[in-house]
Amino acid sequence: MISNQILQNAIDGLKNITHTNISIIERDGKLIASTENLIPYDYQPVMENFIHSPADTQQIQSNQFFKVYDNGVAEYAVVIHGEDDYAYRVGKIAAFHIQGLLIAYKERYDRDNFVKNLLLDNLLLVDIYNRAKKLHVENNVRRVVYLIETEIDKEMSAVEIVRGIFPAKQRDFVTAVDESSIILVKELREKEASEDIEKYARIICDTLGSEAMSKVTVAIGTVVSDLKNVSSSYKEARMAQEVGKIFEPDRQIVNYEQLGIGRLIYQLPLSLCRIFIKEVLHGVNMTQFDDETLATVSKFFENHLNVSETSRQLYIHRNTLVYRLDKLQKLTGLDLRNFNDAITFKITLMVSRYMQYKERHSF
Repeated sequence: MISNQILQNAIDGLKNITHTNISIIERDGKLIASTENLIPYDYQPVMENFIHSPADTQQIQSNQFFKVYDNGVAEYAVVIHGEDDYAYRVGKIAAFHIQGLLIAYKERYDRDNFVKNLLLDNLLLVDIYNRAKKLHVENNVRRVVYLIETEIDKEMSAVEIVRGIFPAKQRDFVTAVDESSIILVKELREKEASEDIEKYARIICDTLGSEAMSKVTVAIGTVVSDLKNVSSSYKEARMAQEVGKIFEPDRQIVNYEQLGIGRLIYQLPLSLCRIFIKEVLHGVNMTQFDDETLATVSKFFENHLNVSETSRQLYIHRNTLVYRLDKLQKLTGLDLRNFNDAITFKITLMVSRYMQYKERHSF
């Protein structure tokens, strides 16, 4: 349903052009938008007579009323103060404009519902193609799903900002999932590649960050070429979002195709993870590693097991780093200067982080 604020914005714009005050009243007599401060008045008796009359327009005292229909039913009245021909023409234009807004928003609402059901796998295959044809949604085009996490206020300004970035309403779909998530189903041109997909994600982050003034993360699914596969891209974006929170919480853009080993770990059962940790660490608990040790290991991995570069970046003596690595080797039996042992411990850290996340979010 179209909001009162949109109707108010519409008649404010018309008043700036026509210099005529315009009001909109619902069929039950409630004044929902006006360009002037009107004295409280009970419009219900007037509206009851007007709505049920066969005429589309009617002059009542010094005002002219114009019906606006929704699905063939008169739902609103546009009211113009004045009895001359100019007021009549302004009223007809305003009623026509509001009628067009109702149709446009109703169509968008239907398309939003279609996309939401498509993403959630709520449609049969035959329904997907039938409804797509009815709503003029093309089937065999390249699309990708972006899952945007940010703060969404009651005015849905974040959603409107994203719609403003991608104004091609016939090709791109933007809809809110909940109070913190927005879905963008973006149609891609034939030549657009992975760098273009990443570029769109960066534009979303930069625009929402500057205009909505809130933290933004964007997860990206894979590119699909059939409507029935859009839900798969959405599920991949959701997985990318979760995996990013676990293994790279500071990363703003997470692409499903770049998740690497984190994607495999995310799909492991917790029971298997516990067995793996126990076998690798020989009973040592991950809580026994202090923050200094973990920070040292992380920096050592970042520098591709280079002792000299790691010690330089940590501002410690090379022998101090070697001492910490030897201490870790005595505790776990893993020498991180050895590539295979380093890989084993890296996976162990990731599995442990995954277990902690799942245990925190289990109900």
